[in-house]
Amino acid sequence: MKYKEAEEYIQKISAYGSVLGLDTIRELLIRMGNPQDTLSFVHIAGTNGKGSVLAYVSTILKEAGYRVGRYLSPVISEYREKIQVGGRMISQKALCEGLELVKDHAEQMEAEGWQPPTLFETETALAFWYFAKKKCDIVILETGMGGIEDATNIIRNTKVAVFTPISYDHIGILGDTLTEIAEKKAGIIKEGAVVVSAVQKPEVMEVLQRTCQEKGCVLRVTEQPQKVKYGIFGQRFSFHKNVYKIRLAGMWQPENACVALEVIEALREQGISIKEDAVRDGLEETVWDGRFTVLRKKPLLIMDGAHNEDAVKRLRESLEGYFPGQRFLFIMGVLRDKEYDKMLAMMAPLAQYIITITPPENPRALSAFDLADKAKAYHPCVTAADSLEEAVEMAGLLAGEEYVTIAFGSLSYLGRLRKILTGKQ
Repeated sequence: MKYKEAEEYIQKISAYGSVLGLDTIRELLIRMGNPQDTLSFVHIAGTNGKGSVLAYVSTILKEAGYRVGRYLSPVISEYREKIQVGGRMISQKALCEGLELVKDHAEQMEAEGWQPPTLFETETALAFWYFAKKKCDIVILETGMGGIEDATNIIRNTKVAVFTPISYDHIGILGDTLTEIAEKKAGIIKEGAVVVSAVQKPEVMEVLQRTCQEKGCVLRVTEQPQKVKYGIFGQRFSFHKNVYKIRLAGMWQPENACVALEVIEALREQGISIKEDAVRDGLEETVWDGRFTVLRKKPLLIMDGAHNEDAVKRLRESLEGYFPGQRFLFIMGVLRDKEYDKMLAMMAPLAQYIITITPPENPRALSAFDLADKAKAYHPCVTAADSLEEAVEMAGLLAGEEYVTIAFGSLSYLGRLRKILTGKQ
């Protein structure tokens, strides 16, 4: 299989959509020799912050000398970012080799009457194959949707199950109440694992506590960071009487870093050696594109992948905290299945101008013109751009040195935005 053929196959099976349940992925992995059973995992579920916690934990473990796999979504610039070892994404050659293996088994399954594996099931099987091939010491694994019926939940060897803040997410699929959603996400808890959770809403914490009791697991609830010094070019905080620095911006990032520190402590208690220097260096070296990332300093332009109500609330808190009294120019592009009315209601009061765009090359994208029509109910100065390039040009003319420009709404267009502004993928 050549890389062009791999891309065509990925495009073809993306039409299968999403299917919850473990039967298909289980059968696929059995035929592949169950590579996931040779690996150990930190498994992360939640609504927002999963990627940041994954980035912190994996970078710390890499600094500690371990070969670390990480599996994440969505990606910013390059499809192969989903699967990484040692901070490097899977090569084109390895992707083609692994995908051909998965494809052969998937086609045989379909010929025998099995439901064909979805894109996410295919990617997950490919990731496990690659991590086993690379003999990873530990894999940091992000759930796709939910938990209990998510394809990643086929794993057995969970050292730490991690929960970032859980809020309303995939309503109607995972459940209609916060308790129902939390119960689905709590399905990643395995007997013998240590469970680490961010501070949660009471009904969520009740679900986690009950599930831990049923599974005989220890639950560690992360303390909040203390003495935080915020800044868009670096932040400092105290945790368990130690002072740490991070380069990631966003007023919620010290909280994410504390969850990661709690995970590291849980791994240490299971005999994994992680020196304090590796912890400090790992936190400082962690980068995570698309989460309050400064793309241009003059005039200031920041991109953020806030794409649901809770993430947008955190984005607004950061903007008000970093830039008190400032008015903003927003570039906004969203997918049709997101709660963009709630996002607009929350963000529009901070705006001087709103420019809407259509996230490129995404079949779920809401058009710039439809989003502009919605936005006009919340703000008088709204313009739909014909392209992302035009939106950047308009923002530069309108913002000048007076306004800070924030691009948000969907991670799916931020890689293209980075390329337009910096020339880099």
